[in-house]
Amino acid sequence: MEIDLSPSGFFDLADAFVDAFFVDCRFVWEAIPQIAVHVARLVGDEQTILGTVLPGAYLSDRPIFIGESAVIEPGAYVQGPAYIGAGATVRHGAYVRENVILLPGSGLGHASEAKNALFLPGAHAPHFNYVGDSILGHRVNLGAGTKLSNLGILSEKDAVTGKRPSIHLTIDDQTYDTGLTKMGAILGDEVQTGCNAVLNPGTLIGPRTLVYANLSLRKGYHAANSIVKFRQNPRRVDRT
Repeated sequence: MEIDLSPSGFFDLADAFVDAFFVDCRFVWEAIPQIAVHVARLVGDEQTILGTVLPGAYLSDRPIFIGESAVIEPGAYVQGPAYIGAGATVRHGAYVRENVILLPGSGLGHASEAKNALFLPGAHAPHFNYVGDSILGHRVNLGAGTKLSNLGILSEKDAVTGKRPSIHLTIDDQTYDTGLTKMGAILGDEVQTGCNAVLNPGTLIGPRTLVYANLSLRKGYHAANSIVKFRQNPRRVDRT
């Protein structure tokens, strides 16, 4: 069966507001460098605060939109530019860096950090997560400690050009140059990860797939409606 690497292969795009983030994207990863464009489109160059910013939360002076019924808890830092939609939550200790979009009902939780990231409605990174250069589909949930790594450990800058190599993905024996030097993960609708999972740069996960705890998932495509397991074989020995 042919793998669908277009946005519709990962997300429900029936809502025109959601679909707008993927216009003209042949491959789903092409939406990542457009996140900043959409933040500018939605936010403009001002701050609009319709929701609740509790005492002890900090907003920079950059463009930030906070929708109705959204809540920014004490101890959170919103650097921006950022769009925080209606009913979204930024919890205590969360760090919203540049170009983050939290659509309605989504959330960034305690000690979690997001940068150049798109959270579709109901997506959550609730505890000790890192979400960089990534897209989380509808109702995605990251287990505590899940990290979406966005830069390969061997991605050194070229001594002459100062540029890093782009991330290449090999899927069904075909290699794709994403053109991205930083790319985290793209998680389809209703994907869930277990605690302390690490998704390596360039990971694509189809809708409704479960990733077991403590698993380091390699880049490339992981099919929809799957369970990706990690097996340990602990053994007991007598103390001497």
